[in-house]
Amino acid sequence: MIGCLCIHGFTGSPYEVEPLVDFLKEHTNWEIAAPTLPGHGETLQLKGVRYKDWIKHAEEELKKLMKRCETVYVIGFSMGGLIAAYLAVNYPVKKLVLLSAAAYYVNPKQLAADIGKMVKDTFRGELQNNDLFLRYKKKIKDTPISATFQFRTLVSNIRPILEKIEIPTFIAQGEADGIVPSKSAKYIYEKIGTEHKNIKYIKKSGHMICHCDENEELFSDILEFLSLETGTNLNKRLMNNYK
Repeated sequence: MIGCLCIHGFTGSPYEVEPLVDFLKEHTNWEIAAPTLPGHGETLQLKGVRYKDWIKHAEEELKKLMKRCETVYVIGFSMGGLIAAYLAVNYPVKKLVLLSAAAYYVNPKQLAADIGKMVKDTFRGELQNNDLFLRYKKKIKDTPISATFQFRTLVSNIRPILEKIEIPTFIAQGEADGIVPSKSAKYIYEKIGTEHKNIKYIKKSGHMICHCDENEELFSDILEFLSLETGTNLNKRLMNNYK
């Protein structure tokens, strides 16, 4: 039996990876787990929650899968990508998928473009129809400064261990991501120790990469990567996207 753990991002929920989870359930007989990290979900309750609580919860979910499955893969989105990387270093995970993984965060150029669009929508009286504004206004309001500090501490603690990743790894990054810049994917690709690594850039995707218009091709590439013995053949094709 194959198990696959999918980890969402900071201030997020399993909704962030839900399209990929549904795709894997439709095309495989794997056991898929997409837990909600402490303090996260539809209603944020992050006050007093520490980054170690997020890691511990992910560890517990991984251990449950490992008891039932001979082979386990881990997929992480945004902050969940950093947690997934930690798990890959410390547990016998077979393959790793990192989606918009936040080794770096906030893309100033794209963020400025997104804010510019919000300003234009404000003057047009259409701000309440701006998806980005609607998605993040409540998160910003409900996220205490202490939680942001915990997120940054998690990133600073996990970045140094990326070089210890020795398993096949697939990295995907949206070029129009206003939260995590493209240099984050490049940094991870160059930093991780494994020789079996693939990278894919999606030109029009924002941060919510699992919900982008090109997600069907992305999901097919992820499934192919996880199904191949080493991912070498996929690597040759995807290297055309590497910058």
